[in-house]
Amino acid sequence: MKESKPTSAGHRNFSTVDYASLSKSPRLKNLTRRLKSHAGRNNQGRITMRHQGGGNKIIYRLIDFKQVKFNVPARVETIEYDPYRTAFIALIVYADGERRYILAPQKLKVGDKIVVSADCTFEIGNRTQLKRIPVGTFVHNVEMLSGKGGQLARSAGSSIQVLANEEGYTHLKMPSGEVRKISWEAYASIGQLSNAEHNLMVIGKAGRNRAMGVRPTVRGSVMNPRDHPYGGGEGRTQRGTRRPKTKWGKITGGRRTRNKKKWSTNLILKRRKK
Repeated sequence: MKESKPTSAGHRNFSTVDYASLSKSPRLKNLTRRLKSHAGRNNQGRITMRHQGGGNKIIYRLIDFKQVKFNVPARVETIEYDPYRTAFIALIVYADGERRYILAPQKLKVGDKIVVSADCTFEIGNRTQLKRIPVGTFVHNVEMLSGKGGQLARSAGSSIQVLANEEGYTHLKMPSGEVRKISWEAYASIGQLSNAEHNLMVIGKAGRNRAMGVRPTVRGSVMNPRDHPYGGGEGRTQRGTRRPKTKWGKITGGRRTRNKKKWSTNLILKRRKK
């Protein structure tokens, strides 16, 4: 982590990740796109997601979550920062000359060799089927359905532990503590994802949040009664309603929100802790 000197109120508690270890080379232009910012609005211009808007312009990197070039070795060219995600990304070049961006696991270095194969070794960055991965191994970018591409464990420092293999399924322990079954034909990458110190960052000041496209969040208790169920009263008053609610009066506490008819419910062996 990189901590700032207290030269001002905003810098007194400011800390960020040290990016000195990342490559200084520019992004690969044919693997980047400019995404239009909608600031939380829908096609009618109405706010459907609050607290979004503004921020610095950022460019999206096309990440290869599927990695379907089997048995073609690749070399890591750069480890880069990605403004659209918390983990670092790696630019790899395959033996046939093609370049792609992938999620960079921890301890992956420039010059390392990786491969996607059904019989590869269990080195950091290699990708193979879950049924081959030894019990106790930590993996990331895990597919939920074979061939769909990685959907699980894609944020900074996250990883999933392989617990068992039986009857066509692999038992995985999620970062939340949930244990679920995934088809052992699905692919996963070896290792924990990079930038594990991301959760230690301290924003320090409101202006830095605005630069990231986050607009102010107002507490319901300081609103008027017409604007929120918690609003009104004289000074710092109590909530005024027995159960916690959203701005629109929807009850949020003590109720499970997962759809009971969801197809994957039977694949969950142990629910996460409250």
